[in-house]
Amino acid sequence: MAFTSSPKENYLLAALPDSEFQALLPDLEPVAMPAGLSLCESGSAATHAYFPTSAIVSLQYVLESGSSVEVGMVGRMGMVGLSVLLGGNSTPTRAVVLSAGRGFRLKSRIAKEAFDKTGQFMFLSLLYTQALITQVGQTGACNRHHRLDQRLCRWLLLTVDRIPESNLVLTQELIANVLGVRREAVTEAALKLQRAGLIRYARGHIDILDRHGLEQRSCECYEIIRMEYERLFAVMRPDGAPTGQWQHAPLPYARVQREGVFRK
Repeated sequence: MAFTSSPKENYLLAALPDSEFQALLPDLEPVAMPAGLSLCESGSAATHAYFPTSAIVSLQYVLESGSSVEVGMVGRMGMVGLSVLLGGNSTPTRAVVLSAGRGFRLKSRIAKEAFDKTGQFMFLSLLYTQALITQVGQTGACNRHHRLDQRLCRWLLLTVDRIPESNLVLTQELIANVLGVRREAVTEAALKLQRAGLIRYARGHIDILDRHGLEQRSCECYEIIRMEYERLFAVMRPDGAPTGQWQHAPLPYARVQREGVFRK
């Protein structure tokens, strides 16, 4: 089967100046990312940096009991393997593909060499690191203080922001695992959202029917995470970017300017 994704479907790679992008292009290896694939285990040195284009990767903490909880997710907005760039080589989290798709990867050595050149790749990677830190911190607060139905809305919204479609192929058991709750609790919360006309769930497929309704029902955590990504990705946009380079960006930059949010 032909690999049809382009590296520029990943927003970090799309934001690079053409000279830096072309330098990386020969080493960007297309990869299929099936659900359940472990990209890096807890405590292990990452062999590659991954740039998803249509897959969702879950960053999870695994406890001694074997249970796990998601602390962050990575999709087409970012990358997996920041420890490679920052010199830590490994992290306590594991990275596992949650929603199947595709992406590209760079060998760790090549990614670190590109980062150490202190060009735009380094600058963009550090901005993305800040956005991911915000997501991880806010997720922790959300898991501690908010109702499950609010957390589920936040999680669904963050997920669909990071893939090209609004249809998710996810079982309730999988969602329960990443949220750190019982499957029965997810079933109850999902049924509430379905009865409200916000989603349609059947046979492991979730369709988002009313995004605005999900945003209204979610806690403030989604908006905080969304706006931080929005602010930083607006900074990432290079001056004089080629026409159409950012046409697929899911975050409304015009709204930032109109409402004055994070205005300099």
